[in-house]
Amino acid sequence: MSGSIMARMSTHEPSALSKQFPIPGLTFDRGPGVLTRAHLSNAFGQVSVFLHGAHVSHWQPAGHEPVLFVSGSSYFEHGKPIRGGVPICWPWFGPREGGDAQSPQHGLARLRPWDLSSVELNADGALSLHLSLAPDERSRSVWPHDFELEFSVTLGARLSMSLSTRNLDGAPLVITDALHTYFKVSDVRQVSVRGLKGATYVSKVEGVRKSDGDEAVRFTGETDRAYLNTTATTVIEDPLMHRRITIAKEGSNSTVVWNPWIAKAKVMPDFGDEEWPGMVCVETANALDNAVQVPVHGSHTTTAHLSVERT
Repeated sequence: MSGSIMARMSTHEPSALSKQFPIPGLTFDRGPGVLTRAHLSNAFGQVSVFLHGAHVSHWQPAGHEPVLFVSGSSYFEHGKPIRGGVPICWPWFGPREGGDAQSPQHGLARLRPWDLSSVELNADGALSLHLSLAPDERSRSVWPHDFELEFSVTLGARLSMSLSTRNLDGAPLVITDALHTYFKVSDVRQVSVRGLKGATYVSKVEGVRKSDGDEAVRFTGETDRAYLNTTATTVIEDPLMHRRITIAKEGSNSTVVWNPWIAKAKVMPDFGDEEWPGMVCVETANALDNAVQVPVHGSHTTTAHLSVERT
């Protein structure tokens, strides 16, 4: 039987949330840094979501190893991003164009506490969390606009994540965004990412814009590419882990592929020096040329659907 429970008040206390949302398979606790965390568990697997940043930090489908990477050096602090899992980049991706020191890298959403607004138990047994973020004095100091942001996570036969922007401002809003997903891999030097052949990419490392003619992206050094004007499904092939991760998407016209490699890893204080071989980011995004204009009273939704199979 399907059903949903809506929040009546905002709280981040695990005990209060447990009383508000008495749904089988949903629990709350304090994670690292005493940040409140929701855990979903059902026949499809397990997922953990921090209310800080509406940050998905763990996903383990039934019968598989964990899929997401989180750095052992990550901060778990209010006002700082979590390194790994699925950070939400919004309303800008990367450094803000024309921004100053008050404009944080990748925007506001991953740094703010979100509210859990509703939970659904679907007829097929899937569990969905819906979190929301509204403007406040702090957000208005760097981005003075009216908006309503919702992030939904559904643990079913696949993991679905949707970021919806509703424009409550008096003029169109121009945004870039990303579900900046970090995937756990056996060794990035042995994996490939397929589905981007023919797409034009901008390489931050090489400082070039060109079309990718290769069947698959392979990793031999630092990689930071934004593939533009592509709605393609991508696939991470990991022969050493004997698994294939598929990333399908909607409302996204960019795919970002990133690995810091050796030198970049050493200068990132919240990333272990030797962790780079065990991760790769394949990000569902709207970046650079693919900025989205959200009309007044309109909305835009960026969605990623993740699935895993053995090979």
